[in-house]
Amino acid sequence: AQPKGTVVLAYSGGLDTSCILVWLKEQGYDVVAYLANIGQKEDFEAARKKALALGAKKVYIEDISREFVEEFIWPAVQANALYEDRYLLGTALARPCIARKLVEIAQREGAQYVAHGATGKGNDQVRFELTCYALCPKIKVVAPWRLPEFYQRFPGRRELMDYAKKHGIPVPVTPQTPWSMDENLMHISYEAGILENPKNQAPPGLYTKTRDPATSPDTPDVLEIEFERG
Repeated sequence: AQPKGTVVLAYSGGLDTSCILVWLKEQGYDVVAYLANIGQKEDFEAARKKALALGAKKVYIEDISREFVEEFIWPAVQANALYEDRYLLGTALARPCIARKLVEIAQREGAQYVAHGATGKGNDQVRFELTCYALCPKIKVVAPWRLPEFYQRFPGRRELMDYAKKHGIPVPVTPQTPWSMDENLMHISYEAGILENPKNQAPPGLYTKTRDPATSPDTPDVLEIEFERG
């Protein structure tokens, strides 16, 4: 492919963004990988080595957890911002925080492109892109899941897994556990696989932050929280 310039990829190390990193290189981009630390359990050094092994020319690992708490989570808690009175909006709050640093790195690197692995049918693409355009109107967003040459080649996660296997990309998902997880200081959310059908229950072994209610003890714990400044 013809050289296209530098793109800064919002990289998680999961199936989608690992494959997208390699695919962007195939298209002729120099890829700078950016991984945000927002409190998720992650071996960041292993993620750095993986991104470099996949062909990233540089890797940024930025700890933005403090600004995430102070500028995003606390205002949401103060506003009692819950979706349908139960969902903590952890993913929705984190994306603008991540995207702000994405633009900052693109400007630092002199890159005219940023890229993300959000699907072409979900909210995350809007969260990432509107933040990027608001902060840097001239930036160009590469969204592979909206490009026919990408989504026709990878109509599902199985094709992504085959691509990963072919290119020696280690990924944490299997055909048996194909869901992706988004974890941060505030919450964890899951998608894909059998979870796409809301009628299905969460399978055993999915829980990471809590116990499966079916196997939890019947005795309650009491937790007291005090607020110093409202």
